[in-house]
Amino acid sequence: MGGAMAAGMVASRRLRDLLTRPLTASNHPGLSISLRLTGSSAKQEASGVALGEAPDHSYESLRVTSVQKHVLHVQLNRPNKRNAMNRVFWREMVECFNKISRDDDCRAVVISGAGKVFTAGIDLMDMASDIMQPRGDDVARISWYLRDLITRYQETFTVIEKCPKPVIAAVHGGCIGGGVDLVTACDIRYCAQDAFFQVKEVDIGLAADVGTLQRLPRVIGNQSLVNELAFTARKMMADEALSSGLVSRVFPDKEVMLDAALALAAEISSKSPVAVQGIKVNLLYSRDHSVAEGLNYMASWNMSMLQTQDLIKSVQAATEKKELKNVTFSKL
Repeated sequence: MGGAMAAGMVASRRLRDLLTRPLTASNHPGLSISLRLTGSSAKQEASGVALGEAPDHSYESLRVTSVQKHVLHVQLNRPNKRNAMNRVFWREMVECFNKISRDDDCRAVVISGAGKVFTAGIDLMDMASDIMQPRGDDVARISWYLRDLITRYQETFTVIEKCPKPVIAAVHGGCIGGGVDLVTACDIRYCAQDAFFQVKEVDIGLAADVGTLQRLPRVIGNQSLVNELAFTARKMMADEALSSGLVSRVFPDKEVMLDAALALAAEISSKSPVAVQGIKVNLLYSRDHSVAEGLNYMASWNMSMLQTQDLIKSVQAATEKKELKNVTFSKL
């Protein structure tokens, strides 16, 4: 115990020494570190030098690749079906993101769609029997079956939110129905100029029930616009998605957008995973609680997280004009 206390005192003195050095942006450009990717090097770093299937990720409806260190790329991978969400997809998304949550080498995720669109939404041909012919002998039993089915489908996208690693949605073409449920559960959304977003469920006679009605109002902060989109199923085009806050950036085409999303993931993955994952957890907690409750949770969180070696490494990198991508942080 005495050894641990001594080590803690040494670490505290080291951090104090680092913090008391004069730090200015002009003398220490490392204080404003950013990942700047340009030209051919940008494409190489953003796309990954050697694409490879991620170990332990083998799916029918998804393709998961390790595109660069600490970054995974999850693709909706039914391009011939416009990435429609079939029974297999609803199960595999949960499996995939539960594995990513436990993957201590992964620090950021990009999710996109293979082919011409992000997703056409629910695969009605595949899912019709579950919805139109539910199991059960009477109203009570049918209702219990449907409730269980809906809550399992809700988990398909809630699992993205529960994943402590930041998830970046990269949308091109149509993002329809369940696609809006999916992207609103992500942390950051980029889109290509050809993208559009459509809360389509009202056109097939139901209210969206796996996340859009709960998350979209919080994402864009405009209840009138949310109501309009949900009541009419009209398309929201890329420029409106940007101005409303649904996406943070719009790009000319899918390739440029994916490069930017992967570059962003690389920049995030260069930071302390203790800090990044703590930020995500606390942002989500604060979204659903009062300011006072959020501050109290944050204090309880950081009473332990401030004791990480990542803090010392990050401050030392800044004083030495060293980019964080060259700092080795332990796995988390």
